[in-house]
Amino acid sequence: MLLDLSEEHKEHLAFLPGVDSAVVAEFGRIAVEFLRRGANPKIYEGAARKLGMSSDSVQHGVEGLTYLLTESSKFMISELDFQDSVFVLGFSEELNRLLLQLYLDNRNEIRTILGELTPRVPSYHNIEWRLDVQLASRSLRKQIKPSVTIKLHLNQNGDRTIKVLQTDPATLLHLIQELEQALEEMKTNHCRRVVRNIK
Repeated sequence: MLLDLSEEHKEHLAFLPGVDSAVVAEFGRIAVEFLRRGANPKIYEGAARKLGMSSDSVQHGVEGLTYLLTESSKFMISELDFQDSVFVLGFSEELNRLLLQLYLDNRNEIRTILGELTPRVPSYHNIEWRLDVQLASRSLRKQIKPSVTIKLHLNQNGDRTIKVLQTDPATLLHLIQELEQALEEMKTNHCRRVVRNIK
């Protein structure tokens, strides 16, 4: 699978052929550090002073390199696919090898970082439900007021949590219809493609 880089990302990476290979390696280290701890303007300013470039250019370069490494790591593309993806940028053979080595050295760590950034969503464990019908009250003798009480048992990071929900049958039926519609939507080719690319 080849990466499809936008023109903006190509512009961000355009400065790489004009710098030394040690600088590219340092930018790779900064890109991985960017994933770990977020942006640090002081690092960009220091690198900009050393290179005689603007701080924005350095920041865009690091962000472009970060995008290249994260997308490659996310899809676990092969060495050949990575080389073909970078070849489109028109870099020298030495720079392509350096970027490939940077990718191979850091892809497992980047995948670990990306895995830690994904939100932990609770998962279903069990459900209990009860249907209550109020037939009369002191003020109204003939009334029918149904309600459904649902007790959801959820797992999240090994912990069990319980959520209690109460609704009327009409709202519950609407919720069921919406969930069934969402499940049908997941069977479409478009959704399958999106889910495959997320993994």
